[in-house]
Amino acid sequence: MLGKTAGGLYWMFRYLERSENAARLVDAGFRIALTHSSVAEDEWKSIISTVGEKTAFAERHDSYTSGTVVDFLLRDTSHPGSIMSMIEAARTNARLVRTALTREVWEATNECYMVLRSLLEKPVDDRDLPFVLRTIRQQSALVRGALHGTMLRNEIFNFARLGTFIERAGSTARILDVKYYVLLPSVSFVGAPLDNVQWETILRSVSAATAYRQVHGGDPTAPLIADFLIFDRRMPRSLAFCHSKTVSNLAYLAAEYGVRSPSLDRAENIGVRMGEQTIDSVFEQGLHQFIQDFIHENNALGYTIEQDFRFNG
Repeated sequence: MLGKTAGGLYWMFRYLERSENAARLVDAGFRIALTHSSVAEDEWKSIISTVGEKTAFAERHDSYTSGTVVDFLLRDTSHPGSIMSMIEAARTNARLVRTALTREVWEATNECYMVLRSLLEKPVDDRDLPFVLRTIRQQSALVRGALHGTMLRNEIFNFARLGTFIERAGSTARILDVKYYVLLPSVSFVGAPLDNVQWETILRSVSAATAYRQVHGGDPTAPLIADFLIFDRRMPRSLAFCHSKTVSNLAYLAAEYGVRSPSLDRAENIGVRMGEQTIDSVFEQGLHQFIQDFIHENNALGYTIEQDFRFNG
């Protein structure tokens, strides 16, 4: 496969995943702001920090309100990190690799773009925001469902899934990093339940509130939440789950091409180091440091994948 085709598939699904993750963050922030107005501004600031767009936001707005943050993250087409910009980028990449996709995947991607362009044509009212965010997630899920239901499990599928899991792992890690101050060791060792506002934001941001209750029940604690989102391989947005899928997809590519790539070696090494850790050892070394290290390694792995498979060549 040509490197540009592989790169188009990889980035198509990175952009789709990134847009869905942004919708989840906005949804969590909106719920918190709606029910806990005293922390609304801090929550909107937190969302902008999580997506790494503080500078870009400050250039356009001077206040963190529902209206400014929602418009910036959903509709601002002058901002490449807005959901509309990312969906357009995903569609552009899909068009470039059109012959590698089934008709169903292309049509789902094109429909996603057209539906959201219409939906985000005008500023989104608070009353309509839940519906809009739900539609963004549903449209992304339709593309993913078409991929799973119609594509051969070959190199095309594996490059698409690599984009998904590299992006998803980075998103969960950034959420944990921005929220680490509510998961400090002093809280975990005391064993006190976390305030509902705190844990709700963290778990809702990765659509994990229901899953967490099914596994742990009761009051959430810092070690249980961190363990769930870092090490629980049953949780599809945990760092361990995402990374294991990245390793699997790279291994499939190695088998397909008959060549073991440096990115597979790098990914396996990250997995070994993660396997040697427990949530106790993570808190002992510092949650913030652990997450920072993971973000750095995940970014480096993404770069190595691009180099190994010549995305720009």
